[in-house]
Amino acid sequence: MGDAFGLMKDVPRQGGLGPRSSGAWTSSGTYDHPAAGWGAAITVGEVLVKQRLPLAGTRAMFTMNQRKSGFDCPGCAWPDDRGVALDICENGIKHVTWEMTHKRVGKEFFAAHSVSELAEWTDFDLEDAGRLVGPMAYDADTDHYVPISWNDAFRTIAHHIQALDSPDQAAFYTSGRLSNEASFLYQLFARELGTNNLPDCSNMCHEGSGRGLTASLATGKGTADLEDWQTCDALFVLGVNAASNAPRMLTTIAEAIDRGAQVVHVNTLREAASGSTIVPHEIVDMATFHATPTSTMDLQVRPGGDLALVRGMAKVVFEASETDPTALDRDFLARYTDGLDEYRALVEATSWDELVEQSGLTEAEIRGAADVYLSAERTVISWCLGVSQHRHGVDTVREIVNLLLLRGNVGRKGTGPSPVRGHSNVQGNRTCGINHKPTEDWLAKLDEVCGIVSPREPGLDTVHTVAALHRGDLKVFVGMGGNFVRAAPDTALTAEGMSRTDLTVHVSTKLNRSHIVHGKAALILPCLGRTERDEQESGLQSISTEDAMSSVMLSLGSRRPASPHLLSEPAIIAGIARATMPASRTPWEEYVADYDRIRDTMAEVLPGFEGFNELVRQRYGFRIPQPARERDFRTPSGKAEFSRAELPNVIPEEADVLVLQTMRSHDQWNTTIYSADDRYRGIRNIRELVFMNRRDMRERGIAEGDLVDIVATSLDGSVRSVTAFRALEYDTPRGSAAGYFPEMNVLLGPDDYSRQSDQPLMKDIRVRIGKTA
Repeated sequence: MGDAFGLMKDVPRQGGLGPRSSGAWTSSGTYDHPAAGWGAAITVGEVLVKQRLPLAGTRAMFTMNQRKSGFDCPGCAWPDDRGVALDICENGIKHVTWEMTHKRVGKEFFAAHSVSELAEWTDFDLEDAGRLVGPMAYDADTDHYVPISWNDAFRTIAHHIQALDSPDQAAFYTSGRLSNEASFLYQLFARELGTNNLPDCSNMCHEGSGRGLTASLATGKGTADLEDWQTCDALFVLGVNAASNAPRMLTTIAEAIDRGAQVVHVNTLREAASGSTIVPHEIVDMATFHATPTSTMDLQVRPGGDLALVRGMAKVVFEASETDPTALDRDFLARYTDGLDEYRALVEATSWDELVEQSGLTEAEIRGAADVYLSAERTVISWCLGVSQHRHGVDTVREIVNLLLLRGNVGRKGTGPSPVRGHSNVQGNRTCGINHKPTEDWLAKLDEVCGIVSPREPGLDTVHTVAALHRGDLKVFVGMGGNFVRAAPDTALTAEGMSRTDLTVHVSTKLNRSHIVHGKAALILPCLGRTERDEQESGLQSISTEDAMSSVMLSLGSRRPASPHLLSEPAIIAGIARATMPASRTPWEEYVADYDRIRDTMAEVLPGFEGFNELVRQRYGFRIPQPARERDFRTPSGKAEFSRAELPNVIPEEADVLVLQTMRSHDQWNTTIYSADDRYRGIRNIRELVFMNRRDMRERGIAEGDLVDIVATSLDGSVRSVTAFRALEYDTPRGSAAGYFPEMNVLLGPDDYSRQSDQPLMKDIRVRIGKTA
């Protein structure tokens, strides 16, 4: 492995893929302070100083997430709160200032550093080099990237695509950072070209959520919005570390506690988000150090045990209905659901012994959670990757819907399922057509409006793109944002496959590993950032994004671009499309000249986007209409469908096998690593670590800080390992372990994905851990 495919050599480094460091690592294992609060405020100040952006960064704070006049945070997809003037968070500021850096990566940088040299840089060092300022092409003779004009770059891409035997030999990957307008153009280009190979980051994160919700309710999105969160009586938060992954959620959770709602956290690891918080924009609370609890109950399930917990709660609801006529919403169930009797029989046949064993909770804990649910008139259930990245992720999502249906907690105020999307506009990407398995209705409408003939065969998703790359079936790979090589599972296999392509193209703002792991030919195309002015022929342009709760709003950059040679994402896509399909009747140039024209076409294609340009210019944008939210369930039966999945066995058969979960640190956003610290888990200066239960460590003769080897056995029987990671004690259930993504992606094999969702099993890696020899 190592630098053969543009990866760093396989040597242990306590900073992992973050900054190199020889300083001492420390682990307290706990964080005893309120989440956010002064810890976040101090960190923001340090970030602004470190990035040399005290004034520009502060100005960005006051325009981020401000409707109509500001830009949408490129970090998480949490909805903007209309009642909050300074709707920001620590990690959002990190994300924005990381992109606003004064450092630049141009022809002088690439002349000084060969690709082979850059392969030995850490991923932190690559991104920390600064903003890309002009298009670059790989020169195999010198092993350097060299400048190329935009027109020549587009012609290079066109040459390679036109030489393919089939459009299906190309794949068009998308990161969540893409705007709605760019997403629509991107999928239009791919389909006019003749392929549905549109893998995206959602394939790795919430594909299971979308499939589960679609099967149950005929919608791929949650039905709850922020107002529902703000009016529910009970809020269940499953499989998410809100303090790091969606910090603005803490404000909503604290407000729920203040109004007397019950908030139940369900997670394998004890996290800071389930303790308390001081919301930074609450000036009095900050001044007086007044913390608000963020949970009324904290349940520690075993990895994958969420389905057993939810079924146990349903079992209690059915028990209560024998004596309490209000326990079930019988009118709702009769009018709007299908399959209740069969589901009830399945639940009643599931024993308490099974539920306790598979959940990792006691019967009393499950009954306590059910009592919260039964006592609430209105309930929202939210979840994230701790639920979806399992073999049975789709079944778990459907079980959550089952529980909500029992008491009519779908389609009325203060209720509903609510997946927490992790990346800004990842949901909008899917809404606007980034989908490797589009429906016939979508394709027919696209063809009618745009005058093309879309392919009907399903395309490749992420895991099957990795497999196709390795087989040599894909000759061209285009990445629109993101860092595919680091984000995808089985790092070595992905890197080797990428190196087999004839051409790799990456549209990015900063250098990353995917630029170093390249095809025979390679292009780096730098684009505008979310904070920057986008000037086109008709004037200053705005783009739109969709948040995790289906609200669409405008985003307007105001900062001078990092370079005059940057293009917007729509302009880059249109340039590639026109060069590749010179006879195309699609008005690519007109779309780029005025994004309103893109939105006018989208208004004809996308359901609920009629009058898009007018709707999105309203003060708070608009929420996309959703039939299921109105109790119009467009499933085959015309009703909400109860599922009847068998209870999965989530406990490894071999006693020495642990279930390992990968996750982000607090000082990280997706594959971007800001430092080797993880404040909320008490970690400093180390990333090559594994969190373990104290008793599991003792049984293996492992002491705190010992170096250990982690050996994973894939579903296909193949073995992968990492060596010399530090074992650290953490509050996680027996039989489980956890470590950082993407360092531990190497442990996932090509067969390690859910057959329900095709998602990589990043929360379900079966490993053995022993002391390093």
